[in-house]
Amino acid sequence: MSKLNRFKFWHHFHGDTEHNSSIHFASTFSDISSSQFMDVACVQETWWRGNGCRFFGAIGKQYKLFWMGSKAKTDGVGIFVAEKWVDSVVSVERHSERALVLKMVLGDCLLNVFTAYAPHSGKPDEEKDKFWNEVFHLVSCIPKNEMVVFAGDMNGHVGSSNVGYDGTYGGFGYGARNTDGSRILEFADGLNLVIRNTLFTKQ
Repeated sequence: MSKLNRFKFWHHFHGDTEHNSSIHFASTFSDISSSQFMDVACVQETWWRGNGCRFFGAIGKQYKLFWMGSKAKTDGVGIFVAEKWVDSVVSVERHSERALVLKMVLGDCLLNVFTAYAPHSGKPDEEKDKFWNEVFHLVSCIPKNEMVVFAGDMNGHVGSSNVGYDGTYGGFGYGARNTDGSRILEFADGLNLVIRNTLFTKQ
């Protein structure tokens, strides 16, 4: 069975699908991803309006971008998929400008790729609760025999301690945990997810 080589998570992908500058940026991004042998790249805070999909990059090294934005040109999420994997995409669920789910067939397995953009620290708790409740529900509805990759900008600090979250948090964090970091840990722990970037030392 073929396998995905790499996932990449990218924050601050500003632009507008109506402007050539953002189209050039997307093409450049696809070129960079191709040179790094990325198969799937999740982006947040795209600032693109509406929703859709299109190819970027040179023929033979193309990526297809699936995106979901808003009328106000704020927030926004998307997923780049390498050309060779595009036919493996069987569904795209655009839930909001903060959450998009792409389902792929990999051999006899189904992979659900989430790209999400959590409200930042200055947003009201009600908005944060709505976001986390929504994504918790989306992930919890995935059948147990399907794989999940949940990627995004979660806008929180999980801190350096993994006490109470041994199975979720690898311990390679830094600094102090904030309230939004606790939300992240509770979300991951409640769904038996592992926070991958806490499993190794950052360089």
